[in-house]
Amino acid sequence: MPDDLLRQVWGFDGFRPGQKEIVRAVAAGQDVLAIMPTGGGKSLCFQLPALMRDGVTVVISPLIALMRDQVRALREAGVAAGALTSGNTDEETDAVFQALSRGDLKLLYMAPERLASGGTLTLLRRAGVTAIAVDEAHCVSQWGHDFRPDYLRIGDLKRALDVPLAAFTATADAETRAEIVTRLFDGKPPVTFLRGFDRPNLRLAFQPKDSPRKQVLAYVAARRGQSGIIYCASRARTETLADALTQAGHAAVAYHAGLEAERRRAVEARFQQEDGLIVVATIAFGMGIDKPDIRWVLHADLPKSIEGYYQEIGRAGRDGDPADTLTLYGPDDIRLRRTQIDEGLADPARKSADHARLNALLGLAEATGCRRRKLLAYFGEDLAQDCGNCDLCATPPRLFDATQSVRKALSAMVRTGEWFGATHLIDILTGTATAKVRERGHDTLPTFGVGREHSRAQWQAIFRQMMGRDLCRPDPERHGALHLTETAHPVLRGEESVTLRHDTTASKPATVLRTQVSEEDEPLLSALKAKRRALAEAARVPAYVIFPDRTLIEMTEARPTTLDEMARVGGVGAKKLESYGREFLSVIAGEVPDMHPQRRRLAGRPEGVLFDRLVAVQADLLRGPDGTEKPLSCSTAQIRRIAESKPTDESGLARHLDPARLDRFGAAFLHEIVTS
Repeated sequence: MPDDLLRQVWGFDGFRPGQKEIVRAVAAGQDVLAIMPTGGGKSLCFQLPALMRDGVTVVISPLIALMRDQVRALREAGVAAGALTSGNTDEETDAVFQALSRGDLKLLYMAPERLASGGTLTLLRRAGVTAIAVDEAHCVSQWGHDFRPDYLRIGDLKRALDVPLAAFTATADAETRAEIVTRLFDGKPPVTFLRGFDRPNLRLAFQPKDSPRKQVLAYVAARRGQSGIIYCASRARTETLADALTQAGHAAVAYHAGLEAERRRAVEARFQQEDGLIVVATIAFGMGIDKPDIRWVLHADLPKSIEGYYQEIGRAGRDGDPADTLTLYGPDDIRLRRTQIDEGLADPARKSADHARLNALLGLAEATGCRRRKLLAYFGEDLAQDCGNCDLCATPPRLFDATQSVRKALSAMVRTGEWFGATHLIDILTGTATAKVRERGHDTLPTFGVGREHSRAQWQAIFRQMMGRDLCRPDPERHGALHLTETAHPVLRGEESVTLRHDTTASKPATVLRTQVSEEDEPLLSALKAKRRALAEAARVPAYVIFPDRTLIEMTEARPTTLDEMARVGGVGAKKLESYGREFLSVIAGEVPDMHPQRRRLAGRPEGVLFDRLVAVQADLLRGPDGTEKPLSCSTAQIRRIAESKPTDESGLARHLDPARLDRFGAAFLHEIVTS
């Protein structure tokens, strides 16, 4: 049954790795915790079981945009779904209440904040809720990077309704998973699926900042026409960078929490519907965007943590096709992130954990070998061999023994009382007698001029990598002066060695990943996208809700000419075939004959072929074997039911046909069924 629903509703011939086992566990009423990579198909794992059980599945989801997009996509696929959000109109809310009272709804989405309302529990009891699904479940954890206090009420809801709960997230380390189990499952271990964090279609790359605006413009220029997201650390930077991209001829728009709600919604809607748009955003943008064909994500500034980084790059390539990621970073980014942690209001244990998470990200940035192996190791996975799809696999870095250089830098920090930043320390190491150096007598230190073997740029790279390895940190109480960490003391004492990379800012730009069609097929793909855009605008839904890029590409390459062939294209379910099949066939093959609705329900399936054979047999026997009897025929609904049930004897066939029709067509129909 799950496989049949997958084909009929979503138009997919098979599950993605790991989905089927989760679907079965959720449908069986087990408590489930599933950690799946972004783009791994989490939503299907609670949507499909909702169709397999009686009653309503309530879905707790963190963002209005995400809920609205999923509801629209479900409705387009023929699934009865609704959402109760603060963004609803009165008419939309009334329609949901009416559907619940009639028992029509299968999935009800709501934000966790609604659980604080006194009437919510009564509403859900009356609606006949039989299961709870929790999306972005890491939000329940104090250790999670998107903590939402209202998620803490979900455990109370599960106890009050006494129904199974399935929790889903893409990023959850051991601490976060343990808290999810405590908060949502009362500490009773659910059936847990850890489906891996690897997204092999994502190309991972980091690059030290060197004229970062030029780096961003060059990266985007190489990907002109592809949808992408640029993440920035500040609101002001999103505005200036979006302006620079617009002036360079790109379709780009800024997005941050300081914009008016209406403007933010307009940006979200435009990004969903417009091909090739670039959104320059703070982290306020992304978690609610379910756009599958984002081809690249660029961090113009260093993210806050490795979990945040993984979540944000995961928004690229959700359709499974190749996608690019690049993160730019520099010493100023490291100082900013350290200061944000140190000056925050969290308790010491949380600050220590946040520094550790930042260290993991910096370790990834300053890696000397395969980045994917290092990223997956953080999440507890072992990649047997180098991935071949990151910048360091493509161009292995040149390494050098930096032990003595690092010891010189650490010694300079100690001898200056750990009161100065990298610029002043580099002046000392390179023997540059600035006024500041002379005033403080630092030109008389033993470390003055001991680092002349490196240029200033090389020393800047060394200090950045030292901060990346947490050998030193900026002290916010000393205006960012660098001080040694515990990690540095064994190096300073000569007990440990340090290997660093020669800087990579001058490396050749990576090859741009191409995921579209061959040159001769491009005109057809453009025409299909234009048809999709027109239909999406008319329906006021995101373009991918009509069909994602992957489906249009398959149409372009397969060039179906009939509704049966169209139904075999991945992503074309029964409802979408009925709604859009002829529209897209007309673009590919011109006008095509219409198909009876009963036959269209079987399009692309073996039952459709049997239906056609039964219709042909009926035509031959319309006036009996000798052509002299009174005309007699079956309805198309009867023939469809026979084609679907495939009875193998007269008693089975008699459930669909009266005696007269059984006498006229029974033997011939059974012959076609047996030989089909």
